[in-house]
Amino acid sequence: MKFTEEHEWLRPEGDIVVVGITEHATTQLGDIVFVELPDVGATVTKDEEIVVIESVKAASDIMAPIDGEIVEVNSALADNPALANEDAIGAGWFFKIKPSDASQMDEYMDEAAYNALIA
Repeated sequence: MKFTEEHEWLRPEGDIVVVGITEHATTQLGDIVFVELPDVGATVTKDEEIVVIESVKAASDIMAPIDGEIVEVNSALADNPALANEDAIGAGWFFKIKPSDASQMDEYMDEAAYNALIA
């Protein structure tokens, strides 16, 4: 698993990467009340805004961490945004992306480096 400085996590599963936000991010945001997910089949570019999150504290965007095609979104999260707070690294995932350049994952932190960042 890899982590971005923007508090996203990326978990490779075969040739797909599952993306969500960390528990640290959900704690900072507070209760998440709305999530707008990207369209399945959309081709996205790294750093493109593709998810909108609204919480009791703020509205935030999630940027695409890598280039690729959105192959699945977590419709359960759209129906119940609190899943991101309850299980950030499990049931609260946001989308799955098929990378067009998997080497972009190399620039992100491992768990130890991320934990040092948020300590």
